[in-house]
Amino acid sequence: MHDFEYEAPTSVADAVELLAKHNGTARILAGGTDLIDQIRTGRFAPDVVIDIKKLDALHRIDMSSDGLSLGAVVPCYRIYGDETICRDYSALADATKIIGGAQIQSRASVGGNLCNSGPAADSTPALISLGAKAVIAGPDGIREVPVENFCTGPGKNVLQPGELLTELAMPSRPAHSGSHYLRFIPRNEMDIAVVGVGASVVLDDSGEKIVSARIALGAVAATPLFAEEASELLAGRPVGDEAIEAAMAATRKIATPIDDMRGTVEFRKHVTGVLTRRSLEKAIERARANTGS
Repeated sequence: MHDFEYEAPTSVADAVELLAKHNGTARILAGGTDLIDQIRTGRFAPDVVIDIKKLDALHRIDMSSDGLSLGAVVPCYRIYGDETICRDYSALADATKIIGGAQIQSRASVGGNLCNSGPAADSTPALISLGAKAVIAGPDGIREVPVENFCTGPGKNVLQPGELLTELAMPSRPAHSGSHYLRFIPRNEMDIAVVGVGASVVLDDSGEKIVSARIALGAVAATPLFAEEASELLAGRPVGDEAIEAAMAATRKIATPIDDMRGTVEFRKHVTGVLTRRSLEKAIERARANTGS
């Protein structure tokens, strides 16, 4: 393995200062489930690894009237183990339950998953469907970026030298809202999505009309996608096959997958539509059960 220096700052300000000092030659260690392997295989050769697991501020799970604030290093098991997240932000709980096995889930974080910026990341479509924003600290202060704009290419994102993802902020969930994340994998031994779909809906009080929706796709393009047209097609429409089929057609339209060992372009476009239907149907089922009481 490549030799590197190790730093463990005790504040976000110190972490930002270290990142700025090393000007692109440092890598952040959150859970390390991706980074350690990437260093071993030579994908990255950092001069210094900055361990942010010791930053208490990044371990927070805060729920308020404004929504959910999730620290960047909160591990998966704490997310799906939180009753409020499972109820109100269920797509995120769905995703974190299937990221690796128990050992991975005890270390891996949603923040790390996002910063790794893989096109097939499970948590990113879930975050997009829930309207999450990435809160970024850097030498010039704090900025926020919608998660759908965070990834810029495979393994690439908007973080600049000296910047650090500190939290993920999601708006509050109203009554009659529900969400779901679903993926297709070729077999249990290959734990990477062929297609992933996150869907979130808000229904009216009757549960028969869609007020708003957000659909996101993974593993069908160079970055996770916010299916904006498909989402807008659902708003104001009665719950039913007609609305769902319109959304299915719109998600298949924007999917631009590749042929690889996991599936053909044709197959993955078909699965995109199937998972759009299934994730929407489950989100609607959850929204009808969520009375807000």
